[in-house]
Amino acid sequence: MIIVMKPGAPQSAVQSVASVIRDKGLETHLSQGEQVTIIGVVGDKTRLNSQQLQVMPYVDRIVPITESYKLTNRKFHPQPTRVKVGSHEIGPDTLTIMAGPCAVETEEQLMSIARAVKKAGAQIVRGGAYKPRTSPYSFQGLEEEGLRYMAEAKKETGLATICEVISEEAIEAAAKYVDMIQIGARNMQNFQLLREAGRSKMPVLLKRGLAATIDEWLNAAEYIIAEGNPNVVLCERGIRTYETATRNTLDLSAVPVIREKSHLPIIVDPSHATGVAAYVPALAKAGVACGADGLMIEVHNDPAHALSDGPQSLTFDQFGGLMSDLAPYIKLSERKLTL
Repeated sequence: MIIVMKPGAPQSAVQSVASVIRDKGLETHLSQGEQVTIIGVVGDKTRLNSQQLQVMPYVDRIVPITESYKLTNRKFHPQPTRVKVGSHEIGPDTLTIMAGPCAVETEEQLMSIARAVKKAGAQIVRGGAYKPRTSPYSFQGLEEEGLRYMAEAKKETGLATICEVISEEAIEAAAKYVDMIQIGARNMQNFQLLREAGRSKMPVLLKRGLAATIDEWLNAAEYIIAEGNPNVVLCERGIRTYETATRNTLDLSAVPVIREKSHLPIIVDPSHATGVAAYVPALAKAGVACGADGLMIEVHNDPAHALSDGPQSLTFDQFGGLMSDLAPYIKLSERKLTL
């Protein structure tokens, strides 16, 4: 449930209500706007006397929440969340571009890509050091060596960095080198990994699972936030359907649905959604048009010889052209592309 305080309620009144709730063994989460404060309640609500709370000073109303996810729920947190990654902020006023190779292959490769995507306007360089692949014989990533290359790329270009993690050990290693960690689609419901990501307190990009419903996705985010880490960004990367023309089916409807249901930022990954570089620009524009807070796009210096996901990777020229073409869409969405 949430308890909505009356406009202008003093802090003392808010704390009195919160104390009554905590005394019953429940958790409270405050969302303080300019006029109204909302107290979110997590735990066994049968312990509470709703009538007692309703008559407390400055309590306006009590609203039950029927969804299983609470902390990710917009009812708990009406204002959109902004997540800081390095010196960049992902949120409702900006458009964030994450770009880079699916897999870090060499230091020289990553450096050349980082320079190119920065020149084109990206704010965050992505690169995979740990690669959970469908086949055990595919390239699995450089692991900590790749993370060191990510740190060097940030040092040279000033771009923030993001890398996927697949274990508690990978999170501990990534914390030393990158600004944000990514939980991939295959690990969206790896609940122990989600908890560890929450305990890390690092910004987390949570990709939607291959066949996950939106409610399942938001519940996965709940695991991270429940550990005390509110810095979560959601990523729609396509879901598995019967269609075979593309790698996955990009669910653009997820963007407005998430914006209605949750306060968390959401970005779109058209590269993994399509698996085909030629389709990426159109869906990138569509993602911005339907209200996404950012895009994650795979870029490679030599897609034909990439060790991972070359067919969906843009060349430097293609990425530069896309960034130019996105300008009117960014303007219409009333966002800024900050450098």
